[in-house]
Amino acid sequence: MNFAPAAGARGRLGLLAAALLALPLCVLPASADDVVARVNGKDITASEVQMASDVFSEQLAQIPEAQRRSMVVETLVDMHVMAEAARAAGIADSPKYKARMTFLEAQALRNTYVEDELQSKITDADVKARYEKDITGYVAPEEVHARHILVKTEDEANAVLKQLADGGNFEAIAKEKSEDPGSKVNGGDLGFFAKGQMVPEFEAEAFALKPGETSTKPVKTQFGYHIIKVEERRAQPVPTLDQVRGQVLQMVQRDKYQETLAKMRSEAKVEILTPAAAPADPAAAPAAPAPAN
Repeated sequence: MNFAPAAGARGRLGLLAAALLALPLCVLPASADDVVARVNGKDITASEVQMASDVFSEQLAQIPEAQRRSMVVETLVDMHVMAEAARAAGIADSPKYKARMTFLEAQALRNTYVEDELQSKITDADVKARYEKDITGYVAPEEVHARHILVKTEDEANAVLKQLADGGNFEAIAKEKSEDPGSKVNGGDLGFFAKGQMVPEFEAEAFALKPGETSTKPVKTQFGYHIIKVEERRAQPVPTLDQVRGQVLQMVQRDKYQETLAKMRSEAKVEILTPAAAPADPAAAPAAPAPAN
């Protein structure tokens, strides 16, 4: 769903309301904290606003910060107004509503269990142990430090090569003639990069050159013609725990969830009465996703 900004506050509010329908619903906890609005005597609390803000975080990121809270409150008011209408229409007693609430209760209990009983009990020591285990077998990829001069035509590229052969300075020529605005001011300097970060034609030439070498013919890519000079080659520095802490934490959380779920499934009496058709390739069957935080 595209949540591009709409014209006017009501337009943005409509996008937030659309997000309310698209995102999983939450069972909101009763709270005695500050009341921010009332709908027919029903309190909307600050904690409910915060929970809704967390649910709508992606959509709210596209709305000016000063407007976010008021728009969440307006969306919750609209939700409660319609909820009152649903109650008056007897929907709260309908089988469809009860089935949905059964699902939402299980979802809320599962998510809260994951947060309170699994994720909250993961320690810094757990994260550090996982990092040290993974880093032991880590093979740092090779990367190169290169410069380039980008021009539009092959004739221009050949002229640059001749200028270099006649003793021209690579950095000075890059500043004068390169069509790459991001690197020309630095003499064509692209910094260090590993394989997979550049277009294939450029990458193949850069990784074939030795430090100090310059390409002997133009390298054509979708951007034009390049003359490439490699300054250095090295193994990519091993990332520190602080640099990858978030990624490692996610892996620990995922593994903890999967291990716990596997144990619970093995101890539970599970009867699947209408199994789904098996995939053609059993190895291609997707793993069950862990709940989002």
